Amino acid sequence: MLHLFKKSFSIALCAFSLCSMGFIAPAFAQMNIEITGVGQSLYPIAVMRFKDENKLPTNVTEIIRQDLARSGYFKNTENGNAVESDEGTPNYKSWAARGADALVVGSVVQTGNGQFDIHYKLFDIRKSQSLGGLNLSSSADNLRAVAHKIADDIIFKLLGERGVFSTRLSYVIKEGKRYRLVISDADGQNIRNALNSAEPIISPSWSPDGKKVAYVSFEDRKPVIYVHELATGRRISLSNQKGNNSAPAWSPDGKKLAVSLSKDGNTQIYEINSDGTGLRRLTRGSTIDTEPQYSPDGRSIYFTSDRGGNPQIYRMSAEGEQVEGAKRVTYKQGFVTSPRISPDGKYLAYIANIGGAFRLYILNLATSDAQALTDGSSDESPSFAANGRYVLYSTKVNGKRVLAAVSVDGNSKQVLTIPGSDIRQPSWGPFMD
Repeated sequence: MLHLFKKSFSIALCAFSLCSMGFIAPAFAQMNIEITGVGQSLYPIAVMRFKDENKLPTNVTEIIRQDLARSGYFKNTENGNAVESDEGTPNYKSWAARGADALVVGSVVQTGNGQFDIHYKLFDIRKSQSLGGLNLSSSADNLRAVAHKIADDIIFKLLGERGVFSTRLSYVIKEGKRYRLVISDADGQNIRNALNSAEPIISPSWSPDGKKVAYVSFEDRKPVIYVHELATGRRISLSNQKGNNSAPAWSPDGKKLAVSLSKDGNTQIYEINSDGTGLRRLTRGSTIDTEPQYSPDGRSIYFTSDRGGNPQIYRMSAEGEQVEGAKRVTYKQGFVTSPRISPDGKYLAYIANIGGAFRLYILNLATSDAQALTDGSSDESPSFAANGRYVLYSTKVNGKRVLAAVSVDGNSKQVLTIPGSDIRQPSWGPFMD
């Protein structure tokens, strides 16, 4: 098992050369989404076709419907093209008889110069009351963002939690012998290139403000950690120490990153300022310590170590294990890697080797109860959504790597694929405000 652990990290750090950069070139492949296992007790909602939506180059209504379906909480009772007025009060009794507990209506007004005003209202049919809405202005190329914002508003008004439809994903697409690090909407659509390479791209990690991504590059024939500013394509070399530079993870305040370096022999965990200064060693073991992740409060770091024989997950002070020592966190399985902490700090997602099958698990840190979220055999790279409700990961379907997302209760699952492509190394971005 230890051999496999070392081999997996060796493969993950394989050399690759950088061919182009800049968050500018659009990709034309379309993401396919398959939703399964959402159960029967879904909130019935009628999302009506927005009035005069035919003026738009983007189907806002359909994006809202798809977002709500992907949430795992809603079923839409109106799937056609019928339009309901957004003026006045709806007939609550009529909508209740049609099986809707909530109603969404909207309209579009073209204001000129390629601009549109999007109006939306939400009604609680069960309580016979208006829940308000939004009035949004948008250019033609920003209409998807408007639709996601409306879906987030619906989630918040009806369920009392923040939606994640306006957040973004990063992941790597392999097409033939080419690799692309891309940024997309939370539904996998609206794909934009951040980085092109002839060899694998690994370990993308979002900054807390969602403006930068750290990753590992091999353009100098060795693994080097870079921080990439998405809006401009500007980047800095964060760590170019002797040996391997890998597994960057941001602190919650965005001022530092934890990284794994082999500069002094075996791979250990270090902390470094986000401008590449102030390198400081945090672990001093004689085995492999890697895959660091800060806790949401920034006080602790979770990491993978084989100090007990096979790899397991440990926790130490963010000031280093010399402060109070590292404490083992996982005990349920004999081989565990890839720790990821939920935004509220209550759960740990990880990958466990179960009889040769690599499977996504979630651990309640308060109770130590662990459960498998999938029945897969090739799961890797888990990443929590910003609201903590879902875990994004990579797995295999029909021999191809795809992205998948599962709710933390395991009830709602979705698979995201691009025909003809392998998709891997996902990371779910933060809330942007």
